[in-house]
Amino acid sequence: MINELYQEIILDHSKRPRNYGRLEDANRQAEGYNPLCGDRCTLFLKERDGRIDEIRFEGSGCAISTSSASLMTEALKGKTVTEAENLLTRFLDLVTKDQTAAENLGKLAVFAGVREFPARVKCATLAWHTLRAALRGRKEAMSTE
Repeated sequence: MINELYQEIILDHSKRPRNYGRLEDANRQAEGYNPLCGDRCTLFLKERDGRIDEIRFEGSGCAISTSSASLMTEALKGKTVTEAENLLTRFLDLVTKDQTAAENLGKLAVFAGVREFPARVKCATLAWHTLRAALRGRKEAMSTE
C-alpha cells in the first residue's frame, strides 16, 4: 500500500520540483506551515486581470508536500483565479473524501491514495491551503492545524 502512495510521479516532483524558487515580482504571497511534520511552504503568485500568470514556491518538506506544491504550480499556471479555486476544491475533495474527484485532475490524481494515510493528508494539502490564503490576500501564516 505504501508503494502506491509514493508513485513515480510523486518521487519525481519531490526530487526535482518544478517552479521552485522565489518570484520577485509576485503580487500575492502566503506562507504555510504543517506543525505535525514541520513542512513549510511559501507561495508566490503573479496574478493579472484575474489570471495566474506565474506561480512559484519555496520551502521544505516531505516528498508528498514538495511534490504536491510542484504539481499544483504546474496545474495552475495560466488558469483564472476562479479556475484555481475550483481546482483547489476538487483536490481537497480528492484527498479527504471523494475518490471520484480524481476525474479531470490529470497528474494530481496520484494523490488519491493519500486519503488512506490521514497524517499525510496535511502534507498533501499544505500548498493548497497556502494557495487559498494567497488568493484571499491573508497576511498571517497559514497552519494546517
